[in-house]
Amino acid sequence: MPVTEESPPATIPQMEVATQANGPDPEDITLDAILKHIGQFGRFQLFIFLLICLPMMFHAMFSVTYVFTAGTLMHRCNITECDGPNSRYEEPWTEYSIPKNGKDLDKCRRYENKELSSWNQTADICVASNYNRDNAERCADNDFVFRDQELTISNDFGIYCDDEWKLSLVGTINNLGQFFGIPLGGVVADRYGRSFSIALGGIFGAVLGIVRSYSPNYVWFLIFEFLDNLTSSTLYSTCFIIGIELVGPKRRVLACSVITVFYAVGEVALAMFAKGFQNWRNLLRITYGPSLILLAYFWILPESVRWLLSVGKEERARAILRRAAKVNKRKLSESVLDKLVIANKDKLQQSEESKFPIREAFRNFKWRIANCSLCWIVNVLVYYGLSLNVVLLDGDKYNNFAYIALVEIPGFFMPLLIMDRFGRRYSLCGLMIFSGICCIGTIFAGGDQQALQLVLFLVGKLTITASFQVLYFFASEIFPTNLRNSLLSFCSMMGRFGSMLAPQTPLLAKYYANAPAILFACAAIFSGCLTLFFPETTNLVLPTTVKEAHAIGVKKPPKDQNINQAA
Repeated sequence: MPVTEESPPATIPQMEVATQANGPDPEDITLDAILKHIGQFGRFQLFIFLLICLPMMFHAMFSVTYVFTAGTLMHRCNITECDGPNSRYEEPWTEYSIPKNGKDLDKCRRYENKELSSWNQTADICVASNYNRDNAERCADNDFVFRDQELTISNDFGIYCDDEWKLSLVGTINNLGQFFGIPLGGVVADRYGRSFSIALGGIFGAVLGIVRSYSPNYVWFLIFEFLDNLTSSTLYSTCFIIGIELVGPKRRVLACSVITVFYAVGEVALAMFAKGFQNWRNLLRITYGPSLILLAYFWILPESVRWLLSVGKEERARAILRRAAKVNKRKLSESVLDKLVIANKDKLQQSEESKFPIREAFRNFKWRIANCSLCWIVNVLVYYGLSLNVVLLDGDKYNNFAYIALVEIPGFFMPLLIMDRFGRRYSLCGLMIFSGICCIGTIFAGGDQQALQLVLFLVGKLTITASFQVLYFFASEIFPTNLRNSLLSFCSMMGRFGSMLAPQTPLLAKYYANAPAILFACAAIFSGCLTLFFPETTNLVLPTTVKEAHAIGVKKPPKDQNINQAA
């Protein structure tokens, strides 16, 4: 296993027992060694994790509210000669007065009534023989009968039929906001701190979401949809990063698995809110209102110690470590902190790097960044593409949305079982390839084996969710602290191309029914194979500088060989 210069020695477990009372090994004064001594996941880390889980839930709701606020409504033409004030979506006359579009009634067309020109209030012309099945016409004046009582921007702003592309545009604008917001938030997090970025993004997102609920028209709704996601899109990656940087190496997988589970919890909560509040304005207020509590995070959420050390703010880092040791009921001597500060200053001075060497990072990690970006695009494409192209489950859409979110929870914990056992690279490769195989399996299952197709869909969604989890984890470990959030956010930004492409993949099915599944399978298997070119990071200390990050995966000659060469 390759190690960096700052990696703990192979006898760390024995060292921990011997030095439990007196502190870390004097020869291993690193932040990871101190975290092992004061508790890799003690009460202090647990308290912070509880704080982090809240913005993670809010981000899940913020990023997909458009599914319900801009959803397409089920409606049909109002058959004037048949329908009354209390008519339902499905009536006996809809069988012969409205054409079918698949299994559903056509939303925007009706059959022509041959006797409508001579219709009077006393004549009953709502009979099958009076309708011309060979001639369908548009609904008159957007006069519709709706299946549900739901109010979205569709019926609030009069967006129907030929204008329904405007509803799809909302999702595109949502992802466009994330495309620009994710790297911007990453820069803020690396320059001004992780906790500052979470608080700032959360409070701006909350305010803009509430303001969006008062939008007077479609244009203003789009503007605030973009601004909301521009400001709040950084929450997921920053919460993940602060979780990675907070705990010791042996607890990273568990800690971040717990964090990301709350993303699925947020999606389930959104589905239940949408089911209870079927007015899009009320839904936004109920969803975004509680997130105003993130204003308090400017004061109550401790900053990442790794970030503080990477920017030379050693005194704040010392204070947080003292607090952590006290809360975890461990002793931490001032001499250990002094040595950590001295070692950190030496490391920063000897690194000969600027605090934010973006150009140097892209020069040193260009292939690593390119591979990571491609992997992100494919994961997002398959993740969302499976949801958009699979046959919808029976039942109401709110429960279906919740079920799909719940499927993700086991996927968040799969890395806990496999990452340390098989390593980051092989875990990521295997999960992506297995998801691709499931996509291929849906083709051979055919429409006659719906149960098998459903199982393959769920397993494919499960494995791509786990793959996404490993990818977040992996990308957090292959980049240095002073650029970790920026480069992770850049790769995540590139992933938005996948989320923009995913809604268009159903169009491929018009030319060949299995085209989307083939696309997902080929992309997942190809990118999965390329992940083997990443350096392995299992059980390694998180790199602080570009030099340390570049050294990951570089094999070093044994010490005996160095001595012989010197002789």
